[in-house]
Amino acid sequence: MEIDTLLAERDIYRNLSLFARAMDLRDWAALTAIMSEDIVADLGTGPLHGPDAVIANLRSFLDDCGPTQHLLGNVLIDINGDEATSQAYVNDMHVGSGDKADLTFRTLGDYHDRWIKRDGRWRMVQRTKHNHAIIGSIEVLGQGPASWRAQ
Repeated sequence: MEIDTLLAERDIYRNLSLFARAMDLRDWAALTAIMSEDIVADLGTGPLHGPDAVIANLRSFLDDCGPTQHLLGNVLIDINGDEATSQAYVNDMHVGSGDKADLTFRTLGDYHDRWIKRDGRWRMVQRTKHNHAIIGSIEVLGQGPASWRAQ
């Protein structure tokens, strides 16, 4: 394995971790720095186009939620020049706030991402989250987008 491949894997793994932490810290600027301007994502509520749409979707769930922790594992990264794919298991824990502080909600899922190296930095250009199980009370999350509430 070449050193460039190892460095690319390290950079992408770091971005995956930074993305998860940014969601937990509600650091929307940090999320924007990782995503490409033309990102397309599906986080379970339908296609989202651009960082603003992705962040609005996340905020619709997380703004009214208490503490969260997005844990990643079994990360696989494949590099092909200036393009890459990654897969990572995610176990995300959400704790309620206010009168819902005694409630919790978790998902067991899998992130499938595509990356492109632009201007020397790896940017996420596509994210799909596959949920395999949900545990607890979804009431912990905020209102969510209208498309989610209609389901």
